[in-house]
Amino acid sequence: MSINRRKFLRNSLLTGLGAGLSPSALEAATPTLDTAGSPLLPEETEVRSGTITLLQTTDVHCQIHPHDELFWENGQSVFRKTAGYAHLATMFDTVRKKNPNTFIVDTGDMFQGSELSVKTSGKAISPILNAMGYDLYLPGNWEVVYYKKAMQTLLGGLDAPKVCANMYHDAGEGKKGELVFPAYYTWSKLGVKIGFLGYTDPLVPLRQSPNYSKGIIYTKPEENLAYYVNVLREQEQCDFVIILAHLGLSQQLALANMPECAGVDYIFGGDTHERVREPIVCQYSKVVEPGAFGSFVGRLDLEVKDGKIVSERYELMEVSPKKYKARKDVSALIGQLEAPFVQEIEKVVGYSKVPLYRYFVVENTIDTLILDALHWKVGTEIVLSNGFRFCPPRSTPDHTGNIPITEGFIFDMLPVDATVRTAKVTGAQLLTWLEKELNNVFSKDASKRFGGWVVKFKGMEVEFNAFGEQGKRVQKVTVGGQPLDPNRSYSVAACERDGDPADMLCRIPKVAEGKNMPYSLHPVLKEYLAKHSPVTPTPHGYAKALDAPATLLTQVSGVPYTFR
Repeated sequence: MSINRRKFLRNSLLTGLGAGLSPSALEAATPTLDTAGSPLLPEETEVRSGTITLLQTTDVHCQIHPHDELFWENGQSVFRKTAGYAHLATMFDTVRKKNPNTFIVDTGDMFQGSELSVKTSGKAISPILNAMGYDLYLPGNWEVVYYKKAMQTLLGGLDAPKVCANMYHDAGEGKKGELVFPAYYTWSKLGVKIGFLGYTDPLVPLRQSPNYSKGIIYTKPEENLAYYVNVLREQEQCDFVIILAHLGLSQQLALANMPECAGVDYIFGGDTHERVREPIVCQYSKVVEPGAFGSFVGRLDLEVKDGKIVSERYELMEVSPKKYKARKDVSALIGQLEAPFVQEIEKVVGYSKVPLYRYFVVENTIDTLILDALHWKVGTEIVLSNGFRFCPPRSTPDHTGNIPITEGFIFDMLPVDATVRTAKVTGAQLLTWLEKELNNVFSKDASKRFGGWVVKFKGMEVEFNAFGEQGKRVQKVTVGGQPLDPNRSYSVAACERDGDPADMLCRIPKVAEGKNMPYSLHPVLKEYLAKHSPVTPTPHGYAKALDAPATLLTQVSGVPYTFR
């Protein structure tokens, strides 16, 4: 009979102990055997059969209350209420009550995304998270929004451990220092030992404002993945290994197909807000991702018999406020933390006639509103809005019959109130930039997808093949109704990113006449809404994919997955 390494070590230990004992003592020390005839250590005489439940949230983005959520059903958008930390707490309690062998993780973007978070620099979110009873955390790409020291303090204030194997202190001159957080964590139940290994997005310094992550060096997961998997499997003797990832679904799929991922059972992913309802089976690992904004919880149940995992099942659980009533202590805590700011957060600054959302890859109503306001205020030939994913939908009218846009929702749309910047950009620069941005979204190589939607624009019309050849996706560009002139300079407005040089605009390098305006995006939006409400920010069709529908809901292709 073959004996695995873990049991071999245990048997060796018991044999060594028995060598110096008398026959009577040896008989008294004879260990209990499992059903396979292998000795059990004392703690293993406890229950070794049952279910281990693993729950995952990610990308909640400080959405502490129930909110409208968009679902894609029968080819159209459907909205219903989901989420809220007090309701999520009840779901957690319900699962734990039914199964004490439950372990709960959050895989990032916990401290950015709402006015309450901005007003308190994330500090108001920590007590809420601690009240939830999470067991383990992974920092996301937006945890650095208040800079490195604040990130360390915020995460350090959480009761549960944190893991991340690819964030290092910058030791100077580009040299890596120590890891900012431990690389891994282990947990044992029912005789099964599970190892959790963490990786966050190494593209943070490029995707976010550069100053946010100053002092941190990020590395690609594959640089040390095989090493840590070996540590977990051989040294820690784990029976099951899970990567907690905040890389985006495309990057997570790419990682799960790399040989370095051999020995990893699951990747619990985050970042791209994708709703994976059936695990995506890759060459080496399975990949899941449980949506965003606290609307869903990923649940993996492992059935255990005699200390061995014999089966598994996965589901995406919808957090319905009707099904899971608010836990009173969490509701009271949220009310207390929000009280100094609630009047401002709930102040209505405008109205929309159409639902506001950000789920569609190519164009959406939220960014159309931002572009309309920016173009109205600045008057440049072209205005740009980054391809952000965060911000839950808003679809419920109030007594006016229109959908209220509150001060808090402005922060949901744009948590960073960036300064507006203008510059002159040549047609040739715009074309190069468009090709680069489209490849970031639709690259055939999943590992090269950047993790955001198509950048949004007004004043420029672009026809492209989303799934075309790299560098040749753009088929037609017009500005002001005229074909793009490679040699002409165009006036462009976008937001300044903290840490970008003066000649950078929305990731377009070497622009001319870069100039910061005396206003930022929030006042622009509020001024525009005050003058034009109720607005109807229906997408204008300025970006047109020739080989994909306008309702495209994911950048992922080539795998059995549908966003719904």
